[in-house]
Amino acid sequence: MTPSHLHPAVARSLATWHEMVATTDMSRLAGIVHPDAVFRSPMAHSPYTSAPALVLALSTVVKVFEDFKYHRELASGDGLDVVLEFSARVGDKQLKGVDLIRFDEDGRIVDFEVMVRPLSALQALGAEMGARLGQQLPSYKAKA
Repeated sequence: MTPSHLHPAVARSLATWHEMVATTDMSRLAGIVHPDAVFRSPMAHSPYTSAPALVLALSTVVKVFEDFKYHRELASGDGLDVVLEFSARVGDKQLKGVDLIRFDEDGRIVDFEVMVRPLSALQALGAEMGARLGQQLPSYKAKA
């Protein structure tokens, strides 16, 4: 499923990402995330900054999503940006979404943005993530 024109380091990290998602074992995630990475949640206007914020959010969401499946993978011309289209379920709500991931030349994630539709599924996702993360994630919010 990996486009052939990905930067080699990105291709390795993306393969690791797909393995982690398939097994819901995020133990290797920190190893492919830049220390200053940014996570852009579909529920929040301001991004969350730092690798720990991104790792916390993604390690939680893989446990929230049910019937998760990637469908398409698109890459930028320089091989550093990847768009992954997915579908999943949160409770009885079906959703579609995209992960917009920017990597650096070393294959580390520097920016991870998630977009989800429809609104009812996004609301269900937000409620479940909020219940699981409580006040942990807001402490990583970027200052306006």
